Amino acid sequence: MFLFFVGAVLIAQEKDVVTAGVFEFETETIDYGRIHQREDGYREFKFKNIGKAPIIIATIKSSCGCSVAMKPSKPTMPGESGSIRVKYDTNRLGGFSKTFMIGSNAQKKSKRIRIKGIVLQPVIAQN
Repeated sequence: MFLFFVGAVLIAQEKDVVTAGVFEFETETIDYGRIHQREDGYREFKFKNIGKAPIIIATIKSSCGCSVAMKPSKPTMPGESGSIRVKYDTNRLGGFSKTFMIGSNAQKKSKRIRIKGIVLQPVIAQN
């Protein structure tokens, strides 16, 4: 009886893997490198759905109010690519490392992506 139960659980788990959407990110960490204060803070995480069902991103939560993310407005169908646009507030000087938690209907219900870098004071030209 126990073996039957374990086998049924494994088959159910395998079915979820086969029928769910699956994220495949080009990178899970974007390094801004060394940028100057007030430079463009926008970056883009590109991904592909390599699963068997559409991926619908329900939420993206940032670890800080200094960074925001914009989720796709439509589901990402199997085989299609999508992107998540993020913005860091480059008015803040110094090093940063911020995390975004993605909540979706994909195989892994929550997915973590990250940005990092160093914001430097702008160079002042002297005449």
